[in-house]
Amino acid sequence: MKECKEGILGVLGGMGPQATNTFYQRIIDRTQAEKDQEHLQVLIWSDAKIPDRTAGILAGPEAAEQVYQALLDGARLLERAGCTVLAIPCNTSHYFADRLQGQLKIPLIHMIRETVAAIQAMGKKTVGILATDGTVRTGIYQKELTAAGLTPVTLPEELQGVVMSIIYDEIKRGETGSREKFGEVDAWLRQAGCDCAILGCTELSVYRNLHSLPPYYIDAMEVLAQQAILRCGKQLRNV
Repeated sequence: MKECKEGILGVLGGMGPQATNTFYQRIIDRTQAEKDQEHLQVLIWSDAKIPDRTAGILAGPEAAEQVYQALLDGARLLERAGCTVLAIPCNTSHYFADRLQGQLKIPLIHMIRETVAAIQAMGKKTVGILATDGTVRTGIYQKELTAAGLTPVTLPEELQGVVMSIIYDEIKRGETGSREKFGEVDAWLRQAGCDCAILGCTELSVYRNLHSLPPYYIDAMEVLAQQAILRCGKQLRNV
């Protein structure tokens, strides 16, 4: 995929709104710029009315199609508005990424593949996956990790429920997220032999912003923000 010099970034967000806000702040923070005019041109469509991705995918084809159509409508809106690169700061929605790309003329940055490529470049081998049920059950991270020669590790059912609770019962409701709950997940990942773990839900990226997490956790939102900056022809700021 070619870099777009001085491109215009389209952000299809609202999944959830706070995650979209965090994503844009990451772009601002990571862009090498000394004045307003050196930052990216960004158009954000924060469509909080897009049906829940996990619920839609797991409910069956009809519900999944409603999610897809909402994503496609938003992506086309950004394309028509003149955006030259598209980012979707929602991991679960990337279940539809290849299908969306087939209907668009502008490149969609594939959050999942870029994250896996970054992990592979780090030399990691056994990778834990922290994500929604929709992301885990569709296997979108497992597929890409396996294709890259890495070993994906998913949580047992009880701890997967803990992650879903942090995402839906806490972060999406405007709370900060339980350190105690996250600690249970952290302990299991390390005991399972994972040498890193993916924060594969943008609400978990929000959690990372609120709590200090070690480099052990690879933030997919961070990878997406960096790729968005580079593909719009800008440089990354060292942080």
